[in-house]
Amino acid sequence: MQSYIFLDLDDTLFQTLRKCEYPANDPRLIARAYLEDGSPNSYATDKQQWVWDYFTKGFKVVAVTGRDALAFKRVNLPFTEEVVLNHGAVILNKDRELDRVWMQRMRQSLPVYQDKFLEIWDDIEHYCLSHIGYKTRLVIDFEIIWYGVIKHVDVSEEILEKLLNDVILKHPHILDGSLYWHLNGNNLAVLPSIINKESAVRYLIDNYKTQYTELVTFGAGDSHTDAAFMSLCDYAIIPKNTQLFKTLTT
Repeated sequence: MQSYIFLDLDDTLFQTLRKCEYPANDPRLIARAYLEDGSPNSYATDKQQWVWDYFTKGFKVVAVTGRDALAFKRVNLPFTEEVVLNHGAVILNKDRELDRVWMQRMRQSLPVYQDKFLEIWDDIEHYCLSHIGYKTRLVIDFEIIWYGVIKHVDVSEEILEKLLNDVILKHPHILDGSLYWHLNGNNLAVLPSIINKESAVRYLIDNYKTQYTELVTFGAGDSHTDAAFMSLCDYAIIPKNTQLFKTLTT
């Protein structure tokens, strides 16, 4: 039986130093991801290192991440299977080339949503320019605008919730389901509804089923947006004290 694990990265396999339980110079930490200037910004604990070693011995490991292609290249882990990027907007094959079937599907569907996304993004940027500390970023990969991310210099989820309540939740394109939002820590994202990890993982599982007569799948993730793709798998793994863990245990 062939086994696959669909594995979220940030806050599942590693996290920023602020979220680590050990200080920066602790020998139990190892750098796993880097900034554009080459400096480390995400670390794996000794337990996370053990988990990675365990997974790679028994599974084909598929990364499922919100990172774009350049940010994924700065992850110091030897993935060899397909990769899901940009919350499901992009799939790379084993040779790190675009999955052309998936990309064609996304290119055909995205225009219906893109004008709606840019409309709410204008409202978000206007709000952020009128308030101190917000930082907005459009996620552009393979020359396509996929979605947008907002952070705050105070690293405050509560401040991002104010933007969420004042602008995003009441927007008609959110209310009609064309777009959706995701908030986890200092990271608020607004995305077209066709961009999601669940659809990309379903596409890969269907492909794997044509290759193997018997297949067992695991999903691992930390956030609310990971739950849907994890539910497609035979088993789910949730790191302790993460957003999804707290939702299930409170």
